[in-house]
Amino acid sequence: MPLLPPAGAGAEAEASGTHYVLAASLDKARHLSTMLRAVHFRDVATCAATANGLKVTVESAKCLQASAFIQAGIFQEFVVQEESVTFRINLTVLLDCLTIFGTSSLPGTSTALRMCYCGYGYPLTLFLEEGGVVTVCKINTQEPEEMLDFDFCSTNVVNKIILQSEGLREAFAELDMTSDVLQITMSPEKPYFRLSTFGNAGSAHLDYPKDSDLMEVFQCNQTQTNRYKISLLKPSTKALALSCKVSIRTDTRGFLSLQYMIKNEDGQICFVEYYCCPDEDVAETEL
Repeated sequence: MPLLPPAGAGAEAEASGTHYVLAASLDKARHLSTMLRAVHFRDVATCAATANGLKVTVESAKCLQASAFIQAGIFQEFVVQEESVTFRINLTVLLDCLTIFGTSSLPGTSTALRMCYCGYGYPLTLFLEEGGVVTVCKINTQEPEEMLDFDFCSTNVVNKIILQSEGLREAFAELDMTSDVLQITMSPEKPYFRLSTFGNAGSAHLDYPKDSDLMEVFQCNQTQTNRYKISLLKPSTKALALSCKVSIRTDTRGFLSLQYMIKNEDGQICFVEYYCCPDEDVAETEL
């Protein structure tokens, strides 16, 4: 679906002298918009493109960071002329543009996308085509700011489990969301994996045995109990709703990593990862 010639090639590009540092094409724009919606809980996002693909990151209150990874192989064309291309963009506007033809296409039709970026100071240009109609959107970009570094290193991971997402979706549906915090217990002994809330109706606990049919991997080395603000975890339910599996990891500091595996309609796999700080107020109160 070459709406425009590839970056740096073709008569049109030569005539205009256009040089794209990023050029990408997708036959189905919804593959991108679906992943972006999974991290859309703030207006502004940071986009970073490398030869491996596109990473879109959103942060909140210096306590939460969410990233959607769209691998280069998902795109029909993905060309990055520099080692890394990074810019900030209004994610709400980007999503509005990607769904300009509507969120549900007619049977047998889809919105094709070509996305181009000329570099610092230039807008991100989207060419969207459906049914022979082409729309061009130009979205202003901003200078990227320094991102939070959660320093979540695999060598410091204490406990890790991988669950089928349906198990966690049921948990979030059953837990008392009037609670300020979600307490997560992971242990090599019973209760193995426990989710607890402390809401208006009292305390509630949901346990998962390590041999549950929903549990695909159980690697717990020591008992760890940490609390996380539910207000910070709520945005991750968007990714949870789309995912088929979720990896839950905690490190020595109690930082939480939720990695969601999302499979699109073509069977291609992408990932969304949330990092969350433990609730320091609770930790200090209990000391």
